[in-house]
Amino acid sequence: MPIYNFSAGPAVLPKEVLQQAAAEMSDWHGSGMSVMEMSHRGKEFMSILAAAQQDFIELFAVPSNYKLLFMQGGAIAENAIVPLNLMEHKGQPATIDYINTGFWSTKSLKEAKRYGNVNVAASSEPEQFSHIPARDSWQLSKDPAYVHICTNETIDGVEYQFTPDIAHETNHAPLVADMSSHILSRVVDVSKYGVIYGGAQKNIGPAGLTLVLVREDLLGHALPACPSAFNWKIVADNDSMYNTPPTYAIYIAGLVFRWIKKQGGVAALEQRNIAKAALLYEHLDSTDFYRTKTVSDCRSRMNVPFFLDDEALNEEFLVGAKDRGLLQLKGHKSVGGMRASIYNAMPVEGVQALVDYLKEFEKHRG
Repeated sequence: MPIYNFSAGPAVLPKEVLQQAAAEMSDWHGSGMSVMEMSHRGKEFMSILAAAQQDFIELFAVPSNYKLLFMQGGAIAENAIVPLNLMEHKGQPATIDYINTGFWSTKSLKEAKRYGNVNVAASSEPEQFSHIPARDSWQLSKDPAYVHICTNETIDGVEYQFTPDIAHETNHAPLVADMSSHILSRVVDVSKYGVIYGGAQKNIGPAGLTLVLVREDLLGHALPACPSAFNWKIVADNDSMYNTPPTYAIYIAGLVFRWIKKQGGVAALEQRNIAKAALLYEHLDSTDFYRTKTVSDCRSRMNVPFFLDDEALNEEFLVGAKDRGLLQLKGHKSVGGMRASIYNAMPVEGVQALVDYLKEFEKHRG
């Protein structure tokens, strides 16, 4: 029986990546060492790092005036690292604008309040985070240090289907985006953002690696209190080697980048992701036995929360799903219900198996 892992993260990885990592576990390319044993400054790991950096830059079409940083701490650490690096980039302390679209946006803006004045320029919290607030409803500051968005909310299942244009309204403040849960799942115009960051454990690799893209003019403005290991300029000047990087996570990420290239690149995966999401949403929309709360034009392609109309059946549903090899479908504790995370490595066969089970469960319990 095939097993399909719908975990929100750490999430499913491509099978061939896991197989290659297993084959190279004790001896990477005849070096006699596991990647976990290598010096991070030795020629073996340095070649792994360089290849991973270059492959990501090519896959994500990163412009030449951006620095790619491999860091640690996940997006939650970056919630503090972002304001520590950007609060004074215009030469004085400033207000920072946040768009609140779900659990992770809320967590991010609460952290930012430790470092400066936060203006919540728009929020869908009154509507239970069911949509992205319309761009013309945002009450942006005239000269904020930056404007922060979370472009895909894993728990609430909303995703930006547009790139906000904020430049003229905010005196060209940089747009900062947490893209943890959908980076490399769709084509992105990096030049529209000042900073893009994300934890790796959704579409890139294991937990422990954080990717940060920073436009070069935004480097060198960290607050004096910013720890050296979190100062983007110091990290950039040391090619992500200021402290020991998460070497094995970078190695796995590099394998995933190569796998994405074999699939035809990000544009090809985006088309697959559109098809997978449509397959699942179309069935959920076709019946009253299941329900979703997300407005259709804001639905996430990566994370699909849904609810049984009779929530007394939740546990029975999950037991039946597990018996059929459909794992980790329980929704986040903050919202309940179910959640199917269908990242890049989830094949369409897995989504079809879930749809088949949804139909079967409804037939017997509806």
